[in-house]
Amino acid sequence: MGRRLVPLLQRVLTAGIPAIQLRERDLSVRDLLALAHEVQALTPEHKPQLLINDRIDVALALEGVGVHLRSNSLPLPVTRKMLGPQRLLGMSVHAVEEAVRAEAAGADYIVLGPIYETPSKQMFGPPLGIHTLEKACTLVRIPIFGIGGVTAARAREMRHAGAFGAAVITAILGADDVESATRELLEAVTFVQ
Repeated sequence: MGRRLVPLLQRVLTAGIPAIQLRERDLSVRDLLALAHEVQALTPEHKPQLLINDRIDVALALEGVGVHLRSNSLPLPVTRKMLGPQRLLGMSVHAVEEAVRAEAAGADYIVLGPIYETPSKQMFGPPLGIHTLEKACTLVRIPIFGIGGVTAARAREMRHAGAFGAAVITAILGADDVESATRELLEAVTFVQ
């Protein structure tokens, strides 16, 4: 998505999104770095947490940027040593046991999924379901975000299960109105009743 992403992110940032993960795997290192600089420049007054997917080198070239690891990335302890203690470090996991291991290895947060059916996560097997998310939330003390097939109603359900929030792609970037979709999701995870 690269450069086409920047205008969409401007609208998402206007809606108040607290974090953005850049996972543009098809971009060269230079292009990803340039994109990250563009994203940082979008909102000088409101600095959402920026995370770079799997590219520690790019994150280190930017001030205050964290890293999000996939399950086949560098090991968490190695990445933490490279990043230092101040930068945010998260990891995607696909089972409760992986969440427990990621916390023990030093992750600051975990993204667990897929929780619900979604075409983009089929390679990770069937959906884990809300009860698996709830179990992980009882065993892990760091924030857990659910991913996969997220809607506003499902994000609310994940919060009720103990998740810190939801990680989304299509729910925002696939929406006709990304600002409204962002606000709806933020309300769902913020105002849990």
